[in-house]
Amino acid sequence: MIGTGYVGLVSGSCLADFGNAVACVDINEETIATLKKGGIPIYEPGLKEMVTRNVQSGRLTFTTDVEDAVKNSEVVFIAVGTPSRPDGSSDLSYVFDVAETIAKHLNGYKVIVQKSTVPVGTTREVAVLISEKAPEDTDFDIVANPEFLREGSAVEDFLRPNRVIIGVESTRAEEIMKKVYRPLYLLETPVVITTLETAELTKHASNAFLATKISFINEIAAISELVGANIDDVAKGMGLDGRIGSKFLHAGVGFGGSCLPKDIASLHHLSVSKGYEPRVIRAILELNREQASRAVAKLKDELGSLGGKTIGVLGLSFKPNTDDVREAPSIRIIEALLAEKANVRVFDPVAMENFKQTDLNVVRCKNPYDTAEGCHGLMLVTEWNEFRQLDIPRLKELMKEPVFVDCRNVYRPERWVEHGFRYRSFGRGIVKRSS
Repeated sequence: MIGTGYVGLVSGSCLADFGNAVACVDINEETIATLKKGGIPIYEPGLKEMVTRNVQSGRLTFTTDVEDAVKNSEVVFIAVGTPSRPDGSSDLSYVFDVAETIAKHLNGYKVIVQKSTVPVGTTREVAVLISEKAPEDTDFDIVANPEFLREGSAVEDFLRPNRVIIGVESTRAEEIMKKVYRPLYLLETPVVITTLETAELTKHASNAFLATKISFINEIAAISELVGANIDDVAKGMGLDGRIGSKFLHAGVGFGGSCLPKDIASLHHLSVSKGYEPRVIRAILELNREQASRAVAKLKDELGSLGGKTIGVLGLSFKPNTDDVREAPSIRIIEALLAEKANVRVFDPVAMENFKQTDLNVVRCKNPYDTAEGCHGLMLVTEWNEFRQLDIPRLKELMKEPVFVDCRNVYRPERWVEHGFRYRSFGRGIVKRSS
């Protein structure tokens, strides 16, 4: 497993748990040293226990020696990053660098598996590159095997997936991949065998559809506010239709993270490069960018000018149960607050260390109540469990003005209003305190 980032480390440890002998490889010596000492460089529930168990069993090892790992493996996974470029395209330099390295060390038949999320056509390009760089008469097959891991529940997603997609063009490689995933066949997990391009597009299409549901319900939430409807009931009524389903119909400040924004931008760029303007996908991106501004606008409706005001932000990771702040809505909100000359105080139970990399000029706090002290407004941005039962009277005593913007519609508005707060959320209108 070349790459010990989020996808590589989770996939490698879970494949070892399936009974495979797995070597996780990375050129970052510090990361490998941490893993060898029993440390985990990312936050993911259940991952440490998974890694520890399989290291102790001898099935999982960590190394910086790519050559040794490739030569002693039957299946080689590529699981490196494909970050977005400014134009939305995917930076594939890490993928191609790894492919070239694999090619140099091929010493017999290998199945080379593209696990990184890449634009359609990339896996075939990798195969061509390896063919050009590998020793003469080298035998290998290429496979596209996209991941569908949700940060915060990735271990469970890998061990009990709702499907496995395998893009393959050789019966030999297909049989080997079935052996790799044999425990999932025993669980009767649906396994879709298809072409390289279909497997790649399935990944992007899946994420685009999930993002579509999020952006769609956020647009309906905006309409709900205009017509006096309640988005919670609208979403419930929609979700009871089996053709629609209730998942991802939660109005709020929008999506973030390392997958949805990057993959949708990449799909948009690819489509445009092929001469097609994907209007729905473009709208998803535009709507999602607007949600942070809408959240700040709700705050301004209550406070007027934000210049010199102190605002608290609860939650920095893009969603609960992860320390990932990449493309997080909190970043966009904080940037907007700072642009309004507000003073910002922040807290997150897990993501504070990663947030330091943003270099945003904020006060980092110890807990929700420390964050609220002296604030004119408080914004709940990430729906961590510990933010679901806040001591509302205590917060009011600590704050200069009782304004609460619930960016995830976690609370019933009445709970805050009855304690004298001016409460705002998405798609549920403004609830006034009864006289």
